[in-house]
Amino acid sequence: MEAVQLRVARPTNNLEAVIRFYTEGLGFEVIGSFTGHEGYDGAMLGMPGSSYHLEFTQHINKASLPNPSNENLLVFYYDDHNKYIRAVERFVNLNVLPVPPENPYWIGKSQTFEDPDNWRIVLFDGIYISD
Repeated sequence: MEAVQLRVARPTNNLEAVIRFYTEGLGFEVIGSFTGHEGYDGAMLGMPGSSYHLEFTQHINKASLPNPSNENLLVFYYDDHNKYIRAVERFVNLNVLPVPPENPYWIGKSQTFEDPDNWRIVLFDGIYISD
């Protein structure tokens, strides 16, 4: 694999709320956006200093979208406990409260939150180390 950038894209019917969740809750920055592109509005949200980002698009007709399972996760690892605590507090301050994880693996070492479309993110207190 020699790709130099990664974009994860998904549709939403709650574009403004999703942007707020990921910018105010996680600290993403809006690195690009568009309106009225053949019926679509969208935004690209990136983490400072990274070469990967999320894209959210919304069609003018707000089509029916599939529901995510409780195991559709974006996991964010924090190598500093205080940064992890601040991240959790940002969501609580936005009135976004943790939800119980589907998989018990996450209990006691992370907090799970749902975005406005019920897609889940996990804030993990530590880093992943492969075996």
